[in-house]
Amino acid sequence: MTLTDQQLERYARHIVLPEIGGAGQQRLVDARVAVVGAGGLGAPLLQYLAAAGVGYITLIDDDEVDLSNLQRQVLHGTADIGMKKTASAKVALKSLNAEVRVDPKAERLTGANAAELLGGHDVIADGSDSFATRGVVADTALALKTPLVSAAVGPFDGQLGTFEGWKADQPCWRCFAGNASDRPENSCAERGILGAVAGIMGSMQALEVIRSLVPFGEPMAGRMLFYDACGQRMRTVRLPKDPDCPACHAA
Repeated sequence: MTLTDQQLERYARHIVLPEIGGAGQQRLVDARVAVVGAGGLGAPLLQYLAAAGVGYITLIDDDEVDLSNLQRQVLHGTADIGMKKTASAKVALKSLNAEVRVDPKAERLTGANAAELLGGHDVIADGSDSFATRGVVADTALALKTPLVSAAVGPFDGQLGTFEGWKADQPCWRCFAGNASDRPENSCAERGILGAVAGIMGSMQALEVIRSLVPFGEPMAGRMLFYDACGQRMRTVRLPKDPDCPACHAA
C-alpha cells in the first residue's frame, strides 16, 4: 500500500520530518488504535490521532454528552447533548478526516469484554476516569502484549506513561498504581478540573501513541511524566519494575 496524492498533501508536514517520513506516515495510516474514553482526555487525543491519519480507531465509551462536559470535552458541542459520546465523536472525527475509520463501541468496558474490545490493536490508549476501568484496561493490555498509553488528570495536574510490562526490563501499570481504588470525593464532579489541563494531557497522550507507532526521540516506556499547571512545570521520573508485582511477573 502506498500513500495517495491527497494523503501526501494532507500529511506533508509529517512526511517532511526525517523522524517520520513517508514510511512512518504509512505506518500511521495502517495502524489500529483502541481509545478508552471520549471525555476530557479522549477528546483532544482522538482529534490529534484522526488528524495524524491513524487509519482505524476503536472508540469505547458508554456515556452520553452532558452540558457539564462541554467545559473540557471539546470534541462535543451543545447540539450533541444527550447523544452517545461515541456517536458524537465519530461525527466530529469523520468531519476532520473522512479517511479515518472510526468504530464506536457504546458499551462499558469490563473484565468480561475487555479482551474482545481491545484485541487486534497496535496501541491501547486509556483516558478513562476510574481506577476500576484503568485496572481492567491495564491488565488486558499486559495480557495482549500491547503497548498501553495511559493518562490521568486532576484539578490542576496530570500524569502520563507508556507501559510495556510483558518485557523483562519494563514496569507494568500495576507496578506504578498497584491496586488503587476509586474514592467518590476524588471525582471530577467533586473536585473540579481546569478544562485546558485535560487538553494538554490528552494532546501529550496522542503524541505518545504516535511515538509508539512510529518511534522517535526517547521512548516513554518505563518513565512517568507529571504535569503541574499551577507552577507550569513538568518532570519525568523512571519507574522501576516491581519484583513483587503479581501482574507483570505472571504475564
